[in-house]
Amino acid sequence: MTSPAQPPGAHLPEHPDFLWDNPEPKASYDVVVVGGGGHGLATAYYLAKVHGITNVAVLEKGWLAGGNMARNTTIIRSNYLWDESSGIYEHSLKLWEGLEEDLGYPILFDQRGVLNLAHSLQDVRDSVRRVNANRLNGIDAEWVDPAGVKEICPIVNISPDVRYPVLGATYQPRAGIAKHDYVAWGYARAAHAMGVDLIQNCEVTGLETSGGRITAVQTSRGRIAAGKVALCAAGHSSVLAKMAGIRLPLASHPLQALVSELLEPVHPTVVMSNAVHVYVSQAHKGELVMGAGIDSYNGYGQRGSFHIIEQQMSAALELFPVFARAHLLRTWAGIVDVSPDASPIVGLTPVGGLYLNCGWGTGGFKATPGVGDCFAHTIAHDKPHPFNEPFTLERFTTGALVDEHGAAAVAH
Repeated sequence: MTSPAQPPGAHLPEHPDFLWDNPEPKASYDVVVVGGGGHGLATAYYLAKVHGITNVAVLEKGWLAGGNMARNTTIIRSNYLWDESSGIYEHSLKLWEGLEEDLGYPILFDQRGVLNLAHSLQDVRDSVRRVNANRLNGIDAEWVDPAGVKEICPIVNISPDVRYPVLGATYQPRAGIAKHDYVAWGYARAAHAMGVDLIQNCEVTGLETSGGRITAVQTSRGRIAAGKVALCAAGHSSVLAKMAGIRLPLASHPLQALVSELLEPVHPTVVMSNAVHVYVSQAHKGELVMGAGIDSYNGYGQRGSFHIIEQQMSAALELFPVFARAHLLRTWAGIVDVSPDASPIVGLTPVGGLYLNCGWGTGGFKATPGVGDCFAHTIAHDKPHPFNEPFTLERFTTGALVDEHGAAAVAH
């Protein structure tokens, strides 16, 4: 059970050489993207490819893709309840399906499907409702009974005698996983080839404005004039926005996960449970990837409370008794921004030329191509793309919230 496993035909590239380059910032850029994770790199790529804007700098205070991009679920799906959410996530999933060819780089996107388990009659009602909503929006979704769950994922325990009995599940066959670091490198490589500057070890320490418009960013590597500035720093968006005098309705929380030792292939799909806030998949190299819901306290520390992950793993072992024999390899935590309605904030700000992409909670990775495309459109045209128009900052004034807190079948 403990032999390393490689997926058939997987091509595992080395780190691209350009990642070790770290150019000196130019005096000015048309667009400065703050945050060198998946969303920041995707935004820069689509600015260059789709809109022809190549005088772009991506600023990262650490190393490229070293933040939440390196600490995520790797899960990709679009089976959200509300029209607004399913719209942007389905747009993203369609881009995922052609992303490897688009970037010319392997991302190991594996459409192995996602099961969202139901453990109570209310779970069943909510899940069937979501399946019907998905179908109305043209998203592949189906309801499966416990026997169907067992057929898709034979190692799930569907006994009626456990604490959280499986009464069925929603299933999205087109959903799956991708290798997150390859996704980041693919976007970075393609953006770099089109002239985008990728500047690491460059922390933003201030935002300069004049006449109600952004003019420059102050960094640990000097002042950089900017025509437009896009904030894509997961977990720290409110800190950055405050530099421009904007108070965001966000709370930052730790989010924990872990991986096991390398195993032979035993888990053919992705299984998620809203009732216990746990998800389980198996990575391409063979590790089991398990994670929990967010820690309830606010904080910027990349660590979490032990009792949270302990409770989630206890529930996971009821669902997958065979995993009790696996050994822990490593644990970690990321920092996620959570908005009042658990939906993202993507769009313009009261400061001219300053744009926000934040508040994704645990949904950021799966949105990477879609929001990169939509955010680049928003920056280029100074107007929201139709897919991110429902997620502007103004909704917290108008009351047009997109409340995915209980609707997303666990927010991962």
